[in-house]
Amino acid sequence: MTHAPAATRALLASALSVTALLTAAACVAGDREVPRALPAGVSDPPTTSSASPAAEQPPPGPPALSEEQLRAALITETDLGEPWMTSRGAATWRDGMLKAKTENADCHRLLDALYTEELFGPPSGPSATAALDDAYNDSQLHYQVAAHPPADVDRVLAWMEALPERCERFEATTTRAGAQLVEVAELPLPEAGDARAGLRLTMTGKASDGVPTYLTVNLAAVRVGEDTITLTNGGLGPVLPEVTQAMTQLGADRLTDVGRQARVRV
Repeated sequence: MTHAPAATRALLASALSVTALLTAAACVAGDREVPRALPAGVSDPPTTSSASPAAEQPPPGPPALSEEQLRAALITETDLGEPWMTSRGAATWRDGMLKAKTENADCHRLLDALYTEELFGPPSGPSATAALDDAYNDSQLHYQVAAHPPADVDRVLAWMEALPERCERFEATTTRAGAQLVEVAELPLPEAGDARAGLRLTMTGKASDGVPTYLTVNLAAVRVGEDTITLTNGGLGPVLPEVTQAMTQLGADRLTDVGRQARVRV
């Protein structure tokens, strides 16, 4: 009997974990409440024009989530399953390949955002982060939940949606891996949160020793009310888009639940 190589077993384990994640995400989405339609012939109750000015004022917005509540909304290695584990530190490819320059302003901004992990700039309120490693193929997943003004977030999401056209293919000069061909494509995301955008970036070239390089980074951003999820999942080996998609759905649902519980306690 022949045995599958360790890399094959690892990829199979990741695929099985992803299947379970997608199934769980679908179940969560299926359990969401759907507004009931009114019976035929029944319309919404009319609004009265005699309401007092005080009654016409919009209700106060939901309370801002605390850092502790945001930490409760993070994803963990338990959510991902094997071979994921708590991160042991920044991967070498972050400095070696993501720290790069290019002439196009939009493309340079994207590379900077991936390297600094400040897609939306400094948070306007509390934030919480998690970093996880795929122990088999050196992939890393970084996940942040932070408060940002919704209007600012929506502008960044619109900018991200335009990047597959503006930065479809370009050359970047990295600090340690020389010139790299960068390609940017849309990463479809589930209908999570209030607004969202996803990108899949690949960098190909050769290191200084002539060894071919191939880096893949998935980037997803989701706005949930006043808070925003930013997720990067990258590595030099196989980087499954399904992991990013499943964690986007799970994370948005979890953040929504934490916000709902916070409003109930007020």
